[in-house]
Amino acid sequence: MINTMAKLIQNNLTQKIKKAPNNPGVYLFKNQKEEIIYVGRSINLKKRLENYLHPKYFKTISLVKEAKSVSFKTTKNFLDAVILEANLIKKYEPKYNVREKDSRSFVYIVIPKKPWTYPMLVRGKQLEKYSPKKTKAEIFGPFQSLGLTKNLSRLLRRIFPYSTCQLNASRPCFDYQIGLCPGKCIGIITEKEYQKNINNLILFLKGEKEKVKKKLKKTSPEKIKLLENIDDSILISHEKEDFDFGEGRIEGYDISHFSGKETFGAMVVFEDGDFNKNEYRLFKIRSAKPNDDLSALEETLERRLNHKEWTYPNLILVDGGKTQVSTLNKVLDKKKINIPVIGISKFQFDKLVFSKKIDKSLKGIISLSFDELKKIRDEAHRFTNSARKRSFQKHLLPGK
Repeated sequence: MINTMAKLIQNNLTQKIKKAPNNPGVYLFKNQKEEIIYVGRSINLKKRLENYLHPKYFKTISLVKEAKSVSFKTTKNFLDAVILEANLIKKYEPKYNVREKDSRSFVYIVIPKKPWTYPMLVRGKQLEKYSPKKTKAEIFGPFQSLGLTKNLSRLLRRIFPYSTCQLNASRPCFDYQIGLCPGKCIGIITEKEYQKNINNLILFLKGEKEKVKKKLKKTSPEKIKLLENIDDSILISHEKEDFDFGEGRIEGYDISHFSGKETFGAMVVFEDGDFNKNEYRLFKIRSAKPNDDLSALEETLERRLNHKEWTYPNLILVDGGKTQVSTLNKVLDKKKINIPVIGISKFQFDKLVFSKKIDKSLKGIISLSFDELKKIRDEAHRFTNSARKRSFQKHLLPGK
């Protein structure tokens, strides 16, 4: 009976997706309880949603298995879809938009309530200082991509110019010369008129486009045409249309020491299909006893998870077998964090070792990327070995 019901739900999803239009817009997945569990956007709804019929990545499979229905809303352009997506994520906080992702890593557009204000891009970890208890500010987001949010701000500034320059400066700023500043620097706009422009920007970011058009009809009718014919190619060119989830963030861990001395734990990061060396981290082991690799591994992950400002991974990979996987799972359980863990055991001819928490379908999907996973394991091994060698050579130098 359960299998029959699952097939009916899957068929309903398939039929709905096949009817999706080739237009920009947003889509919403709901579960059995009619809760919104994911909100996405696309320049082409049909093309994007068809990817869900044959999901490739474990995170996407988990979403599709839980989803009961999907709905979508078309927009006039991709810009409107980006704005609508952010407002819906803020409203519903769908679990698959924020699942296993530290909210501090999201990007927000913040407009403080002060004279001559202007939009600022703020990371989630910095958002607390703009909370209603501390300061009055309009906050928009979350946006999941810093690059996209930067381009969104550039695009909106063409329609709603704002000033970041000095008031009544001796000469016009560069932004004024290229049409992005309304003239605060040379005193050709009053603070009242400037604030009207900011208010229109705030309304637009709230998704109140029609209200903005009514206001512009009275004050700046020439801008209505600009608003109706937005060239949002600057957003589309940076939009990954292959799939929402991709491979996400994978963290690889390894331990290295020299005869029990100079023990290091290494964390490497594989993100969106490539190594992100800016996110690599080394941990000089402090408390684990010499030659106790499991305690060193436990200490490494505990110290990494203490950094809540770092984005959580979608998958953890460790150089080792069942014992290493169990050790990391113990740390995650203690901190009540749900992240799948796998190992690559050298003693079983590079065989994948899975946590008991990972179901069969997930194992199959992860196995498809075995070559990539081995690269991550090898990179973690290289990174920790190079750190250990540098430390050893440092101690050989005279006077060190």
